[in-house]
Amino acid sequence: MGIDASPPEPKTRLHPNVWVLAVVSFLTDVSSEMLFNLLPLFLANVLGVRTAAIGLIDGVAETTASLVKVYSGAVSDQLGKRKWLAVLGYSLSTIAKPFLYFASTWAWVLGVRFSDRVGKGIRTAPRDALLAGSADPNQRGFAFGLSRAGDTAGAFTGLGIAAIIIWFSQTDSAGLSRASFQLVVLASVVPAILAVLILALGAREVDIGRTHGSQFPSLRTGWKQMDRRFKTFLLVVVIFTLGNSSDAFIILRGQERGLNVLEVMGMLLTFNAVYSLLSGPIGALSDRVERKRIILSGWLLYCLVYLGLAFSKTGWQVWAMFGLYGFYYALTEGVAKAMVADYVPQERRGTAYGLYNAAIGLAALPASLIAGIIWQGLGSWTGFGAAAPFLFGAFMALMAGFLLLTQVGNAK
Repeated sequence: MGIDASPPEPKTRLHPNVWVLAVVSFLTDVSSEMLFNLLPLFLANVLGVRTAAIGLIDGVAETTASLVKVYSGAVSDQLGKRKWLAVLGYSLSTIAKPFLYFASTWAWVLGVRFSDRVGKGIRTAPRDALLAGSADPNQRGFAFGLSRAGDTAGAFTGLGIAAIIIWFSQTDSAGLSRASFQLVVLASVVPAILAVLILALGAREVDIGRTHGSQFPSLRTGWKQMDRRFKTFLLVVVIFTLGNSSDAFIILRGQERGLNVLEVMGMLLTFNAVYSLLSGPIGALSDRVERKRIILSGWLLYCLVYLGLAFSKTGWQVWAMFGLYGFYYALTEGVAKAMVADYVPQERRGTAYGLYNAAIGLAALPASLIAGIIWQGLGSWTGFGAAAPFLFGAFMALMAGFLLLTQVGNAK
């Protein structure tokens, strides 16, 4: 008998916050994905930056966000407020983006990415905690899946807009031009502003169960009080993430295998179409079956995709692998966040999501540095070649999958 992957029949309608946050995610990704997916091409094609520096930029950006995520989540627990921290974070990212218009060095790009990721760090844990607190337990996987679907639908739309801009602004699409990138920067500002306004005006705070005069634990105490299953899951996620370098390397792999800029955009559109279409149904499925099994399936698929990227001979093969990569994202991103909520009570979820997002981001710095260095080397050393980051990632995914299967307790 097959498993019904349709959304569960709710006892009550979805909280309005779920829909507001999905719209905010959509608009934010329209803005961010049209811009930041072009950054590796801008750095490589326009500024002539090597992969080690590109890995450093992405790694530092994600690590910055991670350090902020830990404390923003804990602060939201202490204050009993989620919404306005999220608004602050989205606003800071919106302010940072236009400065990429003037970028002339990789250090300038790093500064903008740093500021944008500080904003992401401020908003992510409170937003995830607000979403978890707004959804009934039997709808939690579906709520996070809907949020991820909003993200990826926005990414698809943003990439489509960027592709149109490049189509009309460049006669040669073999590489990205500065003028095209600057037009994309200007276009990205409008949806970012709309996202901030909708969140500020449309979302509502939710009761996190704090009684009058009660005190929430410090970050250190909060960690000690976390469920052992959550701590083990976090450790396994870190091991996986050490092999999960920035997706910028997949974009560069596609170009290295012969794809031009518009074909790279098509590859990214394929990824986001797959991710968007599958996130909601897979999130709903995780409300019916063990979430750990779904994540394990995603990590095994990731391993196969990275092996495929390592041995790809043509740009079209990279494109196909990136489409399957969207399936991996749908299997893991929203489901993992729902699994965190299964392990952690409502009043500690801000701290938990801060720790979860921080663990991923802190591991992202060495992951991206390792990938960039083993690809093109450092100094006089020329590295192992373009396949190396993907072989390393596949190995780490296998190791993490084994630990997830054997060491992490069931959430449901």
